[in-house]
Amino acid sequence: MEKNNIEKSEKKDFKKVKIIATIVAIVIVLGLIAYTLNTIVKKQNFSAQNPVATIEIKDLGTIKVELYPSQAPETVANFVKLANNGFYDGLVFHRTIPDFMIQGGDVNGDGTGNATQKDLGKESEDKYTIKGEFIANGVNNTIKHKRGVISMARGDYSAYSSTLVNEGYNSASSQFFITTTDQTANLDGIYAAFGEVIEGMDVVDKIANVEVETREEQTSSESELTKDRPVNPPVISSIRVDTYGIDYGMPETKEPFNINSWYMSQMYGNSNY
Repeated sequence: MEKNNIEKSEKKDFKKVKIIATIVAIVIVLGLIAYTLNTIVKKQNFSAQNPVATIEIKDLGTIKVELYPSQAPETVANFVKLANNGFYDGLVFHRTIPDFMIQGGDVNGDGTGNATQKDLGKESEDKYTIKGEFIANGVNNTIKHKRGVISMARGDYSAYSSTLVNEGYNSASSQFFITTTDQTANLDGIYAAFGEVIEGMDVVDKIANVEVETREEQTSSESELTKDRPVNPPVISSIRVDTYGIDYGMPETKEPFNINSWYMSQMYGNSNY
């Protein structure tokens, strides 16, 4: 009798465990289904509601740019943070070349400046760069540099040494450019395109055709005369990005490469550049 009672008790316990295991399995499955559906919805919203940047240019008009986070997520996150924190307000387009591009977003107004961590909303005053999101740097960004595409400006240190290719690839910070022609395929795959003008190309063309002055530009160890600095640089009154409620987060940042320190290290054998 006692043996039968024990067997019955064990069967009851087994049934309880089986029921509990079944319930847990159902909960896990439902959770996975909910997570999958949520991910699908997010992706649909992500592609259907790309962020749109509104660039107000003093005395010239408005440019609207659709950004493509699916192609360049770090670049878009960086641009969104800087723009919506007011970083670009009051900066200028310091480089304009008809039938090529317009470039702006430099705090120094001459092509030498980077943003700081504080501009992203952090406490540090340290300058930073971001990874170049393009094919040559291991990112499958398929945006072509046709007329109206916005892309990140960056350095190129390969003229100093063939070992410095990656340093140039990962040197973008806040400066961007907008192409004004379809004849820029040479930029494809080596610059991080991240959006396209959807309104205001006439304003972009106005900026591209302002009066410029001749200046001396340093290129690697040599200098050359260029004619791409506006006499009266067009001013960015503001840039704001409508993200349609999506948080693109904080970009992953890198420590900027210091070409001067590198050069000194080559001269005097100090590798701590």
